[in-house]
Amino acid sequence: MAATLYENARERPQGGARRGSRTGHIVRLLIVVVLVGVLGFGLWWFNNARRHGIADFFAHNVPPPAAVTAVPVEVGPLGQYLGGIGTVVAVRQVNVAPEVAGRVVAIGFEPGSVVKAGDPLVQINDEPERADLANYQAQQRLAEANLARTQTLATQSYATKATLDQNAALLDEAKAWIVRTQAVIAQKQIKAPFAGQLGMRQVNLGQYVSVGTALVTLTDLDKLYVNFTVPEQARGRVQVGQTVEVTADAFPGRTFTATLTTIEPQVDPNTRAIKLQATLDNPEHLLLPGMFANARVVLPAKPEVVTVPETAVAHTLYGDSVFVVREEGQGQDGKPQTKAVQTFVHTGEVADGRVAILDGLKPGDLVVSSGNLKLQNGSPVRVAADEALAKPARPPVE
Repeated sequence: MAATLYENARERPQGGARRGSRTGHIVRLLIVVVLVGVLGFGLWWFNNARRHGIADFFAHNVPPPAAVTAVPVEVGPLGQYLGGIGTVVAVRQVNVAPEVAGRVVAIGFEPGSVVKAGDPLVQINDEPERADLANYQAQQRLAEANLARTQTLATQSYATKATLDQNAALLDEAKAWIVRTQAVIAQKQIKAPFAGQLGMRQVNLGQYVSVGTALVTLTDLDKLYVNFTVPEQARGRVQVGQTVEVTADAFPGRTFTATLTTIEPQVDPNTRAIKLQATLDNPEHLLLPGMFANARVVLPAKPEVVTVPETAVAHTLYGDSVFVVREEGQGQDGKPQTKAVQTFVHTGEVADGRVAILDGLKPGDLVVSSGNLKLQNGSPVRVAADEALAKPARPPVE
C-alpha cells in the first residue's frame, strides 16, 4: 500500500510538468500569431497609405499644357503637278576626235577650260601635206601659164582646140589637188565645233592617234535637256510649252525652271510610260549632264481647296487625323482651358507642303502644325509662336 502511494506520488509531478509545457507552447504560439497579425496589418496599412498617397499626388499634380504651334485651316488654290524621275542630258556634247591619223605635234588647250567655236585644240603633223600643197600650187602656176600661151596661139590658129582643152584640164586638176590637200591640212588642225567647256585631256604630245581616237570631251552647259517619264494615263494632261520644275539632289531646296519641248509620240510597251523632254537654261552651269533629276509638270491649280500644312496630318493604320485646338472647360485657375481634340479627316492631293482636306475640317479651324507627336486626344495645350519651337541655333565654333 505504501509502495503504491509512493509510486502515485512520483507520477503526479510528471503529469503537471507535461501540462505546464503544453501551456508554454500555446502561449508562444499566441505570441507568434499576434506578431504576424501586427506585421500583416502594418504592411496592409503601409501599402494602402502609399496607394492613396500616389493617387493623391497624381490627382493634384496636373502637368502643364504642351507647347504647340497652330495655324488656321486655309481655303485657296492648290497647285497640281505631274511628277517623274529623269536624267539631265546635254543638248550639245561630243568627244573631240581626229578625222585622219597622225602624230600630235601641239596641244592648244587646258583641261576644263572654256572655248569658243573654232578655237584650235590639237594639231596633227601636216608637213607632208603642206609640201604636197606647195607642189600642187607650182603645178597650178605652170598650168595657168601653159593655158594662157595656148589661148594666145589658138587665137592665131597655131594651137588646136584639143591642146587648149588639155591645158585647161591640167589647170583644173592642179586646183582640185590644192583643194583636197588644203582639206587634209584643215582636218589635221582639230578645232572646237561649238562653244563649251572641255573635259579632261586624253591625249599627250607626240602620241600617234588613229581616226576616231577620243582626245577630249566638249560640252555646252548653257542649255540642257531633262528627260523623264510619266504614266500613259497622263497623256491628256501634258502638252508642249508647259512649265516644268526640276530639282536635283546636288542642290537641295533649289528649283530650276524648264519648258516642256518634246513629247515622245509612242508609249513604251514595257513600262507603259511616255517619255517627255524639257529644255532648261543653265546660265550658272550648276547642273551637269548625267545628273539624276526630279521633274514635275506644272498643271492648272485647283481653286478654293481646304488645305492644312503637311506636318499637321498624322498617318496611322486607323486613318489620317489632325489635332484641332479648342476651348473646353476651365482650368484650376478658372480660365478657359485649351485642348487638342483628335479629328479624323479625309485627305486629298499634296502640293507645296500643304494637304487638301476633303472632309473633316472647316475653314477657320485651328490645327496643330508642330508638336503634335506628344499629344493625345484631349491633351491640354498652349499655342506658342513658331520661334518658340524652332530648333536652337548651333553655337559658333571657336
